[in-house]
Amino acid sequence: MTLRTETWYTSDLHIGHRLVANLRGFAETTDHDAEIAERWDRLVGDNDVVWVLGDISGGGRSSQLRALAWLADRPGTKHLVAGNHDGVHPMHVDAHKLLPAYLQTFASVQQSARRKLAGHYILLSHFPYLDADQQDVRDARFNQWKMADLGAWLLHGHIHSSRRLAGRTIHVGLDAWGLSPVSLNVIAELIQKDRTDVAGDN
Repeated sequence: MTLRTETWYTSDLHIGHRLVANLRGFAETTDHDAEIAERWDRLVGDNDVVWVLGDISGGGRSSQLRALAWLADRPGTKHLVAGNHDGVHPMHVDAHKLLPAYLQTFASVQQSARRKLAGHYILLSHFPYLDADQQDVRDARFNQWKMADLGAWLLHGHIHSSRRLAGRTIHVGLDAWGLSPVSLNVIAELIQKDRTDVAGDN
């Protein structure tokens, strides 16, 4: 008997991060974290695969370790594409020191990834494409870590927006998907559908 396996994508969990919890309408981080856990556990099976595209917490060693413990309790095999709040991202000088702790929870940790989906090779990154949000000058400090847009589909997080699509980019952050992971099947449908009705498509 073959076990059914699904693949999920998500980003910007921000477990234990009070500012983000408040912005999402929660007075306490415990309520925020419990809600995300409930939604994850309801959707993701033990044999599923989850790609987390960065920012598991608000940063800081103790916060990251708590978020890793939270993730270890969630079902599924988890892979991390690191974000700016993750101490294992190479933008952080001591990224190598936290890697062993992250690898106790994640099957792999990388800066970016490439996957085959719906007949396309897609890129995975915490950040949207370089210059995708030119109006946000505060975000320019991360430009060195953003990919150039050469036409490939990109799944990303980071923007904390309800916007799901822009051009050939799909935002998989919790803020765009009701605080839940989004399935590969939904992503595939978005890629395959007629894109003429999507704002920002060129």
